[in-house]
Amino acid sequence: MARDNDKRNFALRTDNGEETSVFSGRTPRQAALKAARRLDPAGSESAAAEQEIRLREKGKHKVHVYDAWAWEEEAPDDKPDWMPEEITKGNVSKQGVEHLDEI
Repeated sequence: MARDNDKRNFALRTDNGEETSVFSGRTPRQAALKAARRLDPAGSESAAAEQEIRLREKGKHKVHVYDAWAWEEEAPDDKPDWMPEEITKGNVSKQGVEHLDEI
């Protein structure tokens, strides 16, 4: 099992530089996938529109830039009772890393 100190925190940034949410993960992509699931989902993956998300690693001057999209899908047949019939899935594609002058 992973230790908590292996995880890093990434703040979701808006266009004006405001940081609205924090996602944790061992890698920036793991945090970006969590953030992608919060987007407004489309009916299918092929119909999903890409949206740019920016994640700043807490304590660093790096901003990881991703194209992200989300869609709804039927839950698997062996789902637990508490899981809804429709689930949101997400995917990301890394566009690059930017460096900030100040935090």
